[in-house]
Formats: sequence, C-alpha cells, structure tokens
Amino acid sequence: MISSPTENIGLGAFYAIATALVMSIAAALIKYTATLITIEIIVAVQYAICVVFMLPWLLQKGLRGVKTDKLGLHIIRALCGWACFYTYYLAIAHVPLVEAALLRNAAPLCVPFFVLIIHKVSFAWVRWIPIAIGFLGIGLILKPDGNVLNIWHLVGFGSAITLAGSIITTRMLTRTEPTNRVLFYYFALSAAASLPLALLNWQPIPAKALLPLALIGLSIWLTMWLYTQAYVYAKASVISPLSYTGVVFTGFWGWYFWDQIPDWLSFAGVVLVVGGGIGSVILGSQADKRNTLSSNVINKQSN
Repeated sequence: MISSPTENIGLGAFYAIATALVMSIAAALIKYTATLITIEIIVAVQYAICVVFMLPWLLQKGLRGVKTDKLGLHIIRALCGWACFYTYYLAIAHVPLVEAALLRNAAPLCVPFFVLIIHKVSFAWVRWIPIAIGFLGIGLILKPDGNVLNIWHLVGFGSAITLAGSIITTRMLTRTEPTNRVLFYYFALSAAASLPLALLNWQPIPAKALLPLALIGLSIWLTMWLYTQAYVYAKASVISPLSYTGVVFTGFWGWYFWDQIPDWLSFAGVVLVVGGGIGSVILGSQADKRNTLSSNVINKQSN
C-alpha cells in the first residue's frame, strides 16, 4: 500500500480546472470529428492512443507496476469511465455542446444515490433539497414540453450517471493506488471494451480526421491524468463544484464555432443544475466533517 500525499486544496483545484478546460477542447474536437467518422471509432482510437502513451511507463515498471489487489474496482471504474465518454460523445454529436456538457456535469447530483445504494448511508432531508433543485434544472434542459426533447438528451444524462460511478471509484482507488497504475488499467480495459463496437461500426478513416483523432487521444490522456491527480490532492467536495467551469468553457466553444446560444429555458436549467450540484457537494462535505468529529469523540471516549 502506498501512502496518500498530503491534501493540497490549491493544487487539487488547479488540476480540476485544468481538467475542465482540456475536456472542453476535446468536446469541440469530437463534435467536429463526429461529422467525419463514427463515435465508436473515435472512442476506440482515443483509448488506443492513451494506451500507447502508457507504454513507456509499463516498460519501465514491468509486471510489478500493474500488480494490484484492486482489480475488481479497476474494472468497475474503467467500465464507468468508458460508458461516460461513449454516451457523452453520442450526445455531443446530436445536441448543443453546452447542454451535453451540463448533463454530463450533473454527476454530483447522482453521487448521493450511489452512496445510498453502496454504503447504505441515509441522508438528512435537507441534503435532498439541492438535489431536487438540480434535477428540476435537468428537467428544463430536457424540455419536457416535447418540442425539442430527443433521446440524445437522455443519453447525455446517462454520462452523468456513469461519471458519478467513476468519481466514487477514482477516489477509492487513489487512496492506495499510484496514478499511473489507475490510468493504465482504465485505458487498457476501456480500449478492450471499445473494440467490439468499433468493429461493428467500422468505416474508412479519412485523412482529414487523422489530426483531430490524434489531438482527441492526447487531450483525453491529459484529461484523465489531470482528473486523477485532482482526486489525489483534494476531495470530491472541492473537485465537483470546480468541474462546472467545464460547462462555461464548452459553452464558449459551442458559441464560437457553431453559434450555439442556449435559450432561456436551457440557461435557467444550467443555473439550477450548477446551484444544486454545488449545494449538494457542500452539504455532503459538512456532513462528512460532522461524522468525522463524532467518530473522533467516540474513539477518545472509548480510549
């Protein structure tokens, strides 16, 4: 077991914002590249490139570098991450960038449900208020009046659900596993999961798609490295609110390149989801602190 580095909120926040920026650039590249080749090929190629980036580390460390007693958790994390990217890319290709990004970044609203199911932890009623507000915002983005809603909005929300699973498992893994081992298993397992769909949806890759594909692979490798580092140095209570800067970055690219401007209903939804997500994380952090203090008091009394 390795010891976790000392918590550094400033460094964790830097990694979180950098993650959001790089991911927004990748989203713009993906929206463009999806007009040239299928999403399934994009996903498979990005993971193949990421695996190549990990080969120098693998050659240096050998089998001892990948030895782990957390294989099951690595598999769950990889499948969650793969599903998150796949559903996110599908949404990007069919809905405005800012809406796809916002739906993906609704993940903090889904985390409490995972905690409730996995750890059987009950929450005070007040913690459900920001979650309800956030889901109201999602409803506005999905436009339940039926005029604009399509299946791809729901697919985009699927990326939030799977990202929530990735958030939880990433934090669990980084407590005992080095960053590069976490990344290697994630990229290798995700590449394996991507291959069948890529083969079923294969088409010749045009020359003008090669550079964007290479940049997507590079940006995703960098995104995942930054993302993993963020959770090494800071808790989800710090990282999750900062992830919403990605909505701003992505919205800028959508406006600049595709002239996509959210209508008032979508904008209201953005405000509610961001506010609900941040509120949920803050209340969760406060509850964790109270639980920690209570445990310390109990331990002192028992001693």
